[in-house]
Amino acid sequence: MEIMPIEKLSINFKTLEDFKSFKEYGNQELQMLDDLKGSIVENDCKHSPFYGIYYGNKLVARMSLYHTDKKFDYLFDEKRDYLFLSKLEVLPQYRERGFGKNLIEFAKSFNLPIITSPRINSEGFWNRMGFMPFTPITADVPEKLLVWYPDHLTENKIN
Repeated sequence: MEIMPIEKLSINFKTLEDFKSFKEYGNQELQMLDDLKGSIVENDCKHSPFYGIYYGNKLVARMSLYHTDKKFDYLFDEKRDYLFLSKLEVLPQYRERGFGKNLIEFAKSFNLPIITSPRINSEGFWNRMGFMPFTPITADVPEKLLVWYPDHLTENKIN
């Protein structure tokens, strides 16, 4: 397993260009590019939800990690801060090197529950990472969700 540093990715044209290598590049990035074209700030890391791993100069793994404050929580019975992890993807030629696991471990280091919506045929990966099925308190969530809890919340799991 290769350990590479995880970088917070800037919201800029270079990052959006790097995203074009990924299978899941799609409407969200295109929409963001259109929205930001007139006002994009080069190297804005402060507000970026994107994290990635570079191998040399190439972005080979990425994820979006959104923090939800407990005052906006509509998933848990007991309101709490949590992270929503999406767009976890490793380029095919860089898989099986631990880059996905590195990103998950980084997300876990925030010591908050993590919610994700697994893609088809990825549930085994998420299970190996310690995620389990999650049923939110609202029925308005159309996708299947998984959750990971930090150790200090393990005995108080609420879902």
